Amino acid sequence: MFLGIDIGTSAVKVICTDGVVIHGSATADLTLQSPHSGWSEQDPHAWWSAVRSALVDLSRNVTLADVTAVGLSGQMHGAVLLDRQRQVLRPAILWNDSRSTDACARLQTKLPEIGTIAGVLPLPGFTAPKLIWVAQEEPAVQARIAHLLLPKDYVGLCLHGELATDRSDAAGTLWLDQAARDWSRAVAEASETRPEWLPRLADGHEVVGQITASAAAQTGLPAGIPVVAGGGDAATGAVSLGATEAGRGFISLGTSGQLFVAGDAYHPNPAKFVHAFAHTVPDRWYQMAAMLNGARPIAWLAGQLGISAGEVVALAESADAGRVPIFLPYLTGERSPHGDPHIRAGFFGLEDSTPRAALCRAVIEAVAFTFADAVDSFGGTVADLPHLAAIGGGSKSPFLLQMIADVTGQRIGRTVGSDAGPAMGAARLAACGIGALSLTDLGQQPEIADWFDPAPSPELDHRLRRYRALYQALKTLD
Repeated sequence: MFLGIDIGTSAVKVICTDGVVIHGSATADLTLQSPHSGWSEQDPHAWWSAVRSALVDLSRNVTLADVTAVGLSGQMHGAVLLDRQRQVLRPAILWNDSRSTDACARLQTKLPEIGTIAGVLPLPGFTAPKLIWVAQEEPAVQARIAHLLLPKDYVGLCLHGELATDRSDAAGTLWLDQAARDWSRAVAEASETRPEWLPRLADGHEVVGQITASAAAQTGLPAGIPVVAGGGDAATGAVSLGATEAGRGFISLGTSGQLFVAGDAYHPNPAKFVHAFAHTVPDRWYQMAAMLNGARPIAWLAGQLGISAGEVVALAESADAGRVPIFLPYLTGERSPHGDPHIRAGFFGLEDSTPRAALCRAVIEAVAFTFADAVDSFGGTVADLPHLAAIGGGSKSPFLLQMIADVTGQRIGRTVGSDAGPAMGAARLAACGIGALSLTDLGQQPEIADWFDPAPSPELDHRLRRYRALYQALKTLD
């Protein structure tokens, strides 16, 4: 049995599988802290606490003593700063934090070729600019840094006691030379980062440590079983879908959103903010459009209205499509394709008679429209794919998936067990790490449960044009 642990933004998810069938899963919720406008933080200790809690729930249905290997997945870009004793120095600065906007401009000026080296131009969500901000605004913290980790790798430290990361998660820091698949000293030095702070690099299926006696006592996992490096959530989501081979793509609808296309060579396209990153498996790369808001606006509106996300979708389906406002979903700015940390969300076209069902439909449409923008940013690459698989919590909604198919013109396939996603990919990497699966086996694609074929909609196309025009009209406002 193989255990996959995914450190998400809103929850930790754990699954236990034999590599094909999921025998049990559990989640534990997480919260975000935003002490100032544009800030997004989490306490790394909360991730470890949530992992332990989720494993307690999992143990009610699965015998943890049967687990033979563990794989890790997690939200990318978060900066976990540790001192020489490997103690956390401050709350982790997350992927959707925008405080380091000025640092990005300084980094690009200092190293103009960074987009080609790192696969994307600097944006405040990435890890490297956060270190420039820490050096400037928290010099006492910066003086004590001895180690840097990413969120899943901090959990790895708690499990096996080693300082290690995989290349796909390292790719999202800006510190990785994507073509060489190794740390870039030039980017590190340009971002107030000492190269010796960075953890050891591995491919996702490589064993980086074993469960310690202390971790075994805290989790119920067997001491001594191997832990593989795993991957950033985009890459492990790809592994769950067999998107380790060139020419396979998918969309992910979690708190953030991704459009992912796997390849066997490095093809940077920084001008469109399409990420070109190292995959978690050897000799593979991928291109990805990363939307900071994904399905998050649905959860946001649900909270404002005091209803569930499912009720938001149900209300959206009941709305009069002819009287729906336009919604810009940029609650935390946007990455792909705008590279705009300053833009914010808003409704346009509200009337005195606008019902909440219309608000719900506007938000659902906006999520779909972000994927239309993402597809356009790839040029013709996506059009050549036979279909896009769909994973993540948002993929539970047939209404949303059909709308994404309609506005992108792409056939969408919802896979069996689509909500397992990155945790399943992490477990499959664990199986590969101990030889139960081969790297070739990771390319096996799961069964498609439901197909969503695009249907022409002149009305939706018109609303998409208005949505894009509204962003252009508002982007220069302070």
